[in-house]
Amino acid sequence: MPQKGLTMNTIREILRLYYGQGLTAREAARACHVSHSTVIDYLKRAKEANFTWPLPDEVDDDNLAERLGVRSESPAATRPLPDMAYLLRELRRKHVTRQLLWLEYREATPNGYSYTQFCYYINEARSRADPTLRQTHKAGEKLFTDYAGDTVPIVDRETGEITQAYLFVATLGASNYTFARAVADMQEPRWIGLHTHAFEFLGGVPELVVCDNTRTAVTKADRYEPTLHPLFADMAEHYDTVVLPARAAKPRDKAKVESAVLIAERWILARLRNRTFFSVAELNEAIEPLLQDLNNCQLQRLKASRRDLFEDLDRPVLKPLPASRYTFEQWKTAKVAIDYHACIEKHFYSVPYKLVGEQVEAKLSPAVVEILHKGKRIASHIRSYKEGGATTDPAHRPKSHQAHMEWTPSRIVGWAQTQIGPHTGAFVEGILERKKHPEAGYRACLGIISLARKYPSERVEAAAARLVAAQAFSYQSLQSVLKAGLDRVPSPANEPILPLPVHQNIRGRDYYQADQPSPARTGR
Repeated sequence: MPQKGLTMNTIREILRLYYGQGLTAREAARACHVSHSTVIDYLKRAKEANFTWPLPDEVDDDNLAERLGVRSESPAATRPLPDMAYLLRELRRKHVTRQLLWLEYREATPNGYSYTQFCYYINEARSRADPTLRQTHKAGEKLFTDYAGDTVPIVDRETGEITQAYLFVATLGASNYTFARAVADMQEPRWIGLHTHAFEFLGGVPELVVCDNTRTAVTKADRYEPTLHPLFADMAEHYDTVVLPARAAKPRDKAKVESAVLIAERWILARLRNRTFFSVAELNEAIEPLLQDLNNCQLQRLKASRRDLFEDLDRPVLKPLPASRYTFEQWKTAKVAIDYHACIEKHFYSVPYKLVGEQVEAKLSPAVVEILHKGKRIASHIRSYKEGGATTDPAHRPKSHQAHMEWTPSRIVGWAQTQIGPHTGAFVEGILERKKHPEAGYRACLGIISLARKYPSERVEAAAARLVAAQAFSYQSLQSVLKAGLDRVPSPANEPILPLPVHQNIRGRDYYQADQPSPARTGR
């Protein structure tokens, strides 16, 4: 029998030395560190199988072992491997781990492989089933961009409402130099603005931008000819770079940024997990020093930091930034509602009230919204990203609305005091104080203003003094006193207010609280 544990490489070497180099069996045995009898045995088997040297191309190790009659004595003969196709398929399922599959394997095969050897065979099978191309990145060639999966809560100081901020990550292929910034949403203005900030952070522009198939980057995903979002393509043209979207569901196309995102989540977000942020700006202030630490940290294998590699590799070959920053401009159409506001990107902006019902165009940039009607600019507002909110220019209101909005409780009281007299001021103040909300008393006060135009100020002041003394604060009371001329009847300031006379036709307030039959039902 052949020597136990002799490898197929050793057998091939014996045949090469004997047939190819012309060595004797003893010399071949000495060269391969095996016994002379073992070499004689293998040469005899090779002769019976009609083998010489070189061996035919179609003869592999399995075929050679079979024709030489070699029996495998390796542990693999007594330790059956599980179905690798089944294992690879199961590992795609959620929550299924290698540890779980190994426990199931050992349960069915108690004398099976250890966990380490089990994982080795899984990795070997996976590499054969799905080989990975190791990509080599040229300096300054590619910038990989994507959003992190984890978000950061932002707390509103006034309302306590919590919203989520998103972390954008960009990394260069050659140096792994990384940029990170938080934003409030993932809409087109943010996406384009983030790339602008990334270029400025790098101080130059790469040849290619490799991004995900997000709807802000790609309007139609296609393996061969994806359609870019027009605004994103316009930005790329401004910076003289090319956008190369990754294939759908192919994360290995942007493996660099996938790795950078994971590092940013661990290096930045994990360190900020116990802090509370009240604005995205505050969050970015906290990210900045951590990002510097990330880029300055020395990489163990390369004995250099990302910043060192960037300065040495990428920075010298990046294309220069253009003379001006790209200005994001987006066009929207909207119809002016009856409240003279147009809804643009889920926010309401005012226009002159005479354009109610008209169609307008809006030119949006990250900071400003310009509204045009028939090519003429009619309004300009600072852009707001608050959904459902409203931005109003007071000049766009009708005169009546402007007048209404200009009146405040203090202004109404001040007007009554200065234009008529102190008693009228106290009367107006009493009306406003007795309303649950001061604005509910505005109409009554506006009625008093109209009475002041109809009656002399002296009469209104005298009527107000009488009603203040009687603690009767209402517009109707003042109108009745003036109409009846009671303001002209002398009324001493210290005159007590007499109660109403008792009469059978005056029921009083207690009557309406009791369950009394109505006069109509009693025949009265």
